[in-house]
Amino acid sequence: MSAATIDDDLWSAIGDPTRRRMLDLLLAAGEGTATSLGQQLPVTRQAVAKHLTVLDRVGLVQARSAGREKLYHVDEAQLARAAAQLESVGSAWDARLNRIKRLAEAIQRKADARVGRR
Repeated sequence: MSAATIDDDLWSAIGDPTRRRMLDLLLAAGEGTATSLGQQLPVTRQAVAKHLTVLDRVGLVQARSAGREKLYHVDEAQLARAAAQLESVGSAWDARLNRIKRLAEAIQRKADARVGRR
């Protein structure tokens, strides 16, 4: 997966700690309303509703009507997509760091060889 396939909107949504906590709560409970989530978070119900709108816009949650409220649940396929993107980014960084390590080791070997020749 290249950097071009990373969904910035998705990662912007996940980047917020309150939204990550909301996802955790929804995964644990199976579903929840803005009101039920608001009771478990240090933010207002209105703030929870705004966070849910962001999560819904990127497809991480889906809603269904339940009387006067909406019941939200995590879209596990979209969450799996986010996890795959994270794994891809992690692998790319691992490869970059390994290249840097090899370069640093080569530089060190050259420096050691110069010192040994003196």
